[in-house]
This record gives sequence, structure tokens and C-alpha cells, in this order.
Amino acid sequence: MKENEEAAVKKIVAESGCVHSPALIEEMVQTALRLGRDKASVADLKLLVRTFKEMRYAAKVFQPYTDRRKVAVFGSARLAPESAEFKMAEEMGRRLVERDFMVITGGGDGIMGAAQKGAGRDHSFGLNIRLPFEQRANETIHGDKKLINFNYFFTRKVNFVKETDAFVLFPGGFGTQDEGFECLTLMQTGKSKITPIAFLDTPDGRYWETWEFFIKNDLLRMKLISPSDFHLFKIFHNCDEVIDHIVHFYSVFDSYRWVREKMVIRLHKRLTERSVDALNEQFADILVTGRIEQAGPLPEEADETEVAGLPRLVLVPQKTDFGRLRLLIDTINNSETED
Repeated sequence: MKENEEAAVKKIVAESGCVHSPALIEEMVQTALRLGRDKASVADLKLLVRTFKEMRYAAKVFQPYTDRRKVAVFGSARLAPESAEFKMAEEMGRRLVERDFMVITGGGDGIMGAAQKGAGRDHSFGLNIRLPFEQRANETIHGDKKLINFNYFFTRKVNFVKETDAFVLFPGGFGTQDEGFECLTLMQTGKSKITPIAFLDTPDGRYWETWEFFIKNDLLRMKLISPSDFHLFKIFHNCDEVIDHIVHFYSVFDSYRWVREKMVIRLHKRLTERSVDALNEQFADILVTGRIEQAGPLPEEADETEVAGLPRLVLVPQKTDFGRLRLLIDTINNSETED
């Protein structure tokens, strides 16, 4: 029975024209069949079907833009166009596009609409959430093919994290706080890639300093978080400083992936041997075994041809302190290179 089913699924997938990663497509079909045999409730099936459709459609929309880095801008939908924060968000969107970034927002008004107005329709994505109040697509992204409407917050959040190369958060309410803590939690636990998280306010604003006081005075003091978690974010009061911070993050560092227990860090330039030795000395405490070594692509990276030519650093770190791994990336970007 099982062999017949697997053969039937293989045949369906082959005949459907799915030539890209057919084994994964087969696994998804087999999982759907198992749900039927498990007698999943109608409510559960509707939830899973809608979730899968939302994820598939979002992936389709983002796919043509995989070669562009993207910055997510969060903030209150309630801030008016005459507010200093709105004007600053508009400037942020414009300046990001000038540095060849695309902008992703929640698609609403306020800070989101300001950032997209600055970035312009062609360089924007809107990840809109269907709500009975407040949230509607702003005039810049309304009707654009890069506006994606989500029924569920969790599918929307997954796409923010999956597609974003940096996060910029302006002052906001529960939603902004939720998005900020979500980003920090996922990075702190290694469930999302390490990217810049910039908390931005007006030059005389104290919103994020007040937030940070709570983090330090309560969470850190009670040892509910670690001192190294503060490497995961930074507070700014100037658009130029935020953009320079994001650009610098990708100056030498490109990306990373895990190959079992190995962290493979892709670089734009090879580091000097002296720099590698310095990294080993400074970050010996996070290594489970061996050293940080320069290397070429690992066999397991054969499916990522777009980064095949980049030099690598390979290490086996502890997966308990991602703040230190963020500091490692910062140190790499400040290291001496061969070019």
C-alpha cells in the first residue's frame, strides 16, 4: 500500500511538470494524504489549506526579486502625515532606495505609508493583514502586484522574517512592539537569520530609550536575558546612521547557512590570516570544537549557485548565544581583508 501510494505520488508530480525539487513536492503531497488518514477536523484542514495558499502566493510574489536586498519598516499606523516620525519614515524609504534596497511594510498608513511613499511603488512590498478596523492598503501600494493580503498574522510574520535583510522600527503600539520582540526572539533562539535590527526615533525622541530602560532594568537585572542579547539591536536617531549601519553589515559579510552543526559564513572578500587568527582568539569561547577556518563552498551548498564563488568561514559554534554570533559578524566586517 505504501509503495503503491509513493509511486502514484511520484507519477502525479512528474506529470504535473514539477521539475524543481520534486522530492519536496512529493513530501508535501504525502503529508496532505496523511492528514486525510488522520481524520483531521474540517477546521484544521481549512486552516492548513489557507495557510499553504498564503505562503505559496507570497513566495510567488517575492520570487522575481530574490536578487535585491530588502528592509522591513515597522511603526504605528496612527501617526499623521504632519508628525516628525512620518516625515522621517518617508525620508528613510527614499534613502533606502537610493542605496538599492527595496522596502517592505505592513501595507497600511502612518509609518508604513510614509516609508512606502518615500520608496515609491516600484520598490515596495506591502504585507497587509485583513482587520475589521484601521488596516487598509496605503495609496502607494494599493492595487500593486507586490501587495499581499494575509488572513493570518503568523503567515505574515513568517514572510517578513523570511524575506527581510534588515529591520527598522519606528515608535508604535502593540503591533510594533510585537514585531520587534518577535524579531529579537527569533534571532536570540536561532530560528531566523541574523540581520540588523535598528530602532529609530526622531532626534529628540525617547521612545526606544524608555523601552531599553525596561529591558535593562527588569529583564537583564532579573537575568531573564543575557548581556550579549544587546548586540542584536541598536538605537538610532538619524536615517543616515541607520542606512550606514545596514550597508556596513553586508560590506564583508554576505550570508550564512547551517550544514548540520557547522556554520558556514559567506564573505564578499577573503580575510587575512592575521584576521582569522584574531577571530579565533576573540571568539574561542563560542566554539564547540576546532577553529574558525577559511574554506571554499561545502558539497552541501551545491544547490546555491548564486554564492558559489564566495569565500567562506566555517566554524562549529554553540547554539546558545546568538548575540555573540552577531558580534562575530560585526567583527568580521571590521576585519582586514586580502583585497
